[in-house]
Amino acid sequence: MLGSLRNIFKVPELRRRILFTLALLAVFRLGCLIPVPGIDTTAITKEMSRASEGALGALFGMANLFTGGAFRRMALFGLGVMPYISASIIIQLLTTSVPYLEALSKEGDAGRKKIRRIERYLTLALCLFQGFVMVKMIEKLGGSTGTGGAGWVSEGVQLWQFEVMAVLGLTTGSIFLMWLGEQMSEYGIGNGISLIIMGGIVARAPAAVGRVLLNVDWKLEGGTGKMGIITILVLAALFVGIVVGVVIITQGQRRIPMQQAKQTRGRRVYGGQRHYMPLRVNQAGVIPIIFASSLLMFPSMIARGLQGSFPRMATLLGAFTDGRGFLYVLLYAALIIFFCFFWTAVTFNPQQMSENLRDYGSFIPGVRPGRRTAEYLERVMTRVTLAGAVFLSIIAVVPTLLGGSTGLDPMAASFFGGTGLLIVVGVALDLVERIETHLLMRHYDGFMRKGRIRGRR
Repeated sequence: MLGSLRNIFKVPELRRRILFTLALLAVFRLGCLIPVPGIDTTAITKEMSRASEGALGALFGMANLFTGGAFRRMALFGLGVMPYISASIIIQLLTTSVPYLEALSKEGDAGRKKIRRIERYLTLALCLFQGFVMVKMIEKLGGSTGTGGAGWVSEGVQLWQFEVMAVLGLTTGSIFLMWLGEQMSEYGIGNGISLIIMGGIVARAPAAVGRVLLNVDWKLEGGTGKMGIITILVLAALFVGIVVGVVIITQGQRRIPMQQAKQTRGRRVYGGQRHYMPLRVNQAGVIPIIFASSLLMFPSMIARGLQGSFPRMATLLGAFTDGRGFLYVLLYAALIIFFCFFWTAVTFNPQQMSENLRDYGSFIPGVRPGRRTAEYLERVMTRVTLAGAVFLSIIAVVPTLLGGSTGLDPMAASFFGGTGLLIVVGVALDLVERIETHLLMRHYDGFMRKGRIRGRR
């Protein structure tokens, strides 16, 4: 492993790409510390900490997760790359239902460039909208009046001036992050947008470790309200086991054997090779967790608004929004399984795949081409998706169960599962696979002497 790390910096192009990527990640972290003009950073940090423990805790937690803490500080990168990701998801969903976008996706590079241009315009619109909503939410929490020194507005700044500067600042920061990710993908190593998200998540690790160490009593059993050495060792072993499981499921595939038909051209026979079609166990990635978490935010907001007028209804909704309650965990897992099947049904088209196989002269041994092939692919994908959905739901609820049973800090518990761990593992595997490809192209050994590390596809 150490020899492979030394080989990385022996290749000039690879060394240049890695240093360029690290430099842009440093720019991203710097932007997470620059506040929006006209805001009182001390007051907003205190109010955000208080609001994150209430009904909006899930919303604020996810926003902080994807922005590396910039949302909590109301920094220029407070929106992060979420508007761009949302625009990409919307365009991907519309591609399967809008004929114009479906035709563009089949036009090759020219069509993909047009789709990317549409994504950028949609990202700009989402940035303006989300920035305005974020500013209004902050004003409501802090009670800003624009009289100078009240709420979040700094002394001598009018409320309308703050709103304009904040919305433009957040929009510009998000668009700059989108450009930064594209430059990282083209001139750096790995997918730029994914690396930015991963950088924001990993940046929270030192603070999480520090909170755990503050709650440790360096004895075997530990004192009252403290964790002992045995508990720390068990948590470390559990973390390693969860990471290993995430890697196995992320890399897991159901390989369907394929046979290419033989073609005779003159005196030569072409084709006849055997290959396979890989179907990923976790076809939907982290999208189901994001959708389920977002959907569970609405009952929290509704319960918060009904506390004064309809206390019984608010209490009933509160049972489903209590992050450590049994009903919340059960509903959360059910929504993740549902969105796994939903996203797979949207992105995986067995009928189109069967037609492509028939056009290229390939078939599944023992299955007739056409409708029977589509039915076979759909049946196999349903079974594979069920296994991936159950695993994803277990990984998603581990931080909640762990925090409730051991009293572990929520920030530290988030690294034992959920969206953050899945993103970090997936992006890390992809990054290692790209670096290994560069090494093997220049006749160096990869990270593993036996076999290859396969990143996400």
